[in-house]
Amino acid sequence: MRILTGIQPSGTPHLGNYFGYFKQNMELLGQEENLLMIVDLHALTTVHSADELRKNCKELIKDFLACGFDPKKGTLFFQSHVPEHTELAWILSCVTPVGLIERAVSYKEKVQQGLESNMGLFSYPVLQAADILVYDADTVPVGRDQKQHIEIARDIAQKFNNRYGDGLLTLPEARIVDEVALVPGTDGKKMSKSYGNVIPMFAEEKVIEKAIMGIVTDSKGVDEPKDPENCIVYQLHSFLLDEKGKEDLAGKYRAGGLGYGDAKKMFFADFMKYFGPMRERRLKLKDKDIEKIIKDGAKKAGKIAGSTMERVRKAVGLV
Repeated sequence: MRILTGIQPSGTPHLGNYFGYFKQNMELLGQEENLLMIVDLHALTTVHSADELRKNCKELIKDFLACGFDPKKGTLFFQSHVPEHTELAWILSCVTPVGLIERAVSYKEKVQQGLESNMGLFSYPVLQAADILVYDADTVPVGRDQKQHIEIARDIAQKFNNRYGDGLLTLPEARIVDEVALVPGTDGKKMSKSYGNVIPMFAEEKVIEKAIMGIVTDSKGVDEPKDPENCIVYQLHSFLLDEKGKEDLAGKYRAGGLGYGDAKKMFFADFMKYFGPMRERRLKLKDKDIEKIIKDGAKKAGKIAGSTMERVRKAVGLV
């Protein structure tokens, strides 16, 4: 079983990134063949500063290592270091119906958010399909909001196979962990840097504290009972707790006597305790710690992608 997952180098990672991406993928390491990809080509649709992109890429490698990535158990690499991605993306674009891409929800949502409407953003699902298909990935762990992209990748692979030969490209399956698929932001929307509602994992303590204390709540007083299931503070705090911890905290909300200010302070304390070891590990990392991992990852990924492209080129007549 080959598991592939990717993440954009779009800045400081936040709580939603950790529980929606990092945690589940770190737990999968060593169980199967795991490929973790930093999709820097996709980042070009929104990051238009070369210095910013270079910085984000280097920092994201450190984020992976801080969160527990072990190069002995998985392969970590940059999308741009494996040229087969863009080659396959062009070939796939020649079998992909325009209507299929026009139905992609994420493009419409991003344009509505104010992102520039460019061909890179529009054809994003085709390159994403190439990212997956070039590695014959069996499984792709994604959030529920990304499920459509895996379905599009399957549709594209099927159209390619129908035209050039059954079984040429592997149809991937999405793996969705429902309880962490969507992490709410401080305003109740999905946690996203584009919404400005994130709680950063590795920022200074004051920045984290300000974000947590700014979580939106209702107007209930200290003595009033509160419904934990409808409280953003509780929802976010619960990600850090085991089942007993969740039950105990929920009981305090329902009993009354717990004000939102104190609830946020409890959340902040548990946040710093939970991420403390990762924050310390990250501070100790040096640039030399990541250089070998980057080179080895590209070599391993390139070998798999090269094998796929050999049969694709032959199938379409480029060999």
